[in-house]
Amino acid sequence: MMRVLLIRGMLVGVLAGLLSFGVARVLGEPPVDRAIAYEEQMVAGHVAGAGEAGHHHGTTTATVHDHGTAEEPVSRDTQRGIGLLTATVVYGAALGGLFAIVFGFVYGRVGPWDARTTALLLAVAAFLTVYLVPTIKYPANPPAVGIDGTIVYRTQLFFVMIAIAIAAMIVAVMVAKASAEARGAWDATLIGGAVFIGSVILAGMLMPTLDEVPANFPATVLAQFRMASLAIQATLWATLGLVFGRLAESALRDAPQRELPSIRTSSL
Repeated sequence: MMRVLLIRGMLVGVLAGLLSFGVARVLGEPPVDRAIAYEEQMVAGHVAGAGEAGHHHGTTTATVHDHGTAEEPVSRDTQRGIGLLTATVVYGAALGGLFAIVFGFVYGRVGPWDARTTALLLAVAAFLTVYLVPTIKYPANPPAVGIDGTIVYRTQLFFVMIAIAIAAMIVAVMVAKASAEARGAWDATLIGGAVFIGSVILAGMLMPTLDEVPANFPATVLAQFRMASLAIQATLWATLGLVFGRLAESALRDAPQRELPSIRTSSL
């Protein structure tokens, strides 16, 4: 059964990747192009300023490199075309497989929900922990935003925030399950939600803050890029939650009883 779920998860992941590619192409690429144009403007201005200073001081500017006009190893057409398509499809397939594995583990163990509801709730939880919470603390930035020397540090902080959010979600679910019998499903859900929100807010306050956006970077471009990032991730997780839930329901309905995951009783 897990093999069937894994294959279906990867297929849904491919679909999610294709849809995410469409959203990224339509909404994400225009602000990226504007951000690159801004970066090239800054480089051109820096080179022009250096050239003027060299002229006034009687020195040569032959050693100044114009990175804005340097030939790119991969063209922009390739980056926003086949490169972006390949990245989103491969990422979606891998994520879909992982999603199916986690679904197989939690189905029937967290609550008495059917396959569709379990998949949808899992997708919402994944969207919150893997994307939304870390992004609120460390939002996505387009080209020309950020310092090259801090990229590894920023990536590490982002993944630490993901780990914290996942841990907070697991603890919140455990607290909700433990509270359900005494407080009821509704109150237990609210308690679990409060635990999750309080944990990630505290973690966000304790984690280092990064603000590398140039003062003169266009605010509209930055907002458009971040909204596009949100739309891409929402498309990806919504597809996984909705489509995989339907396919998982079909697979579980047709599977022999001995292959079905054991359903543990829960008051949630």
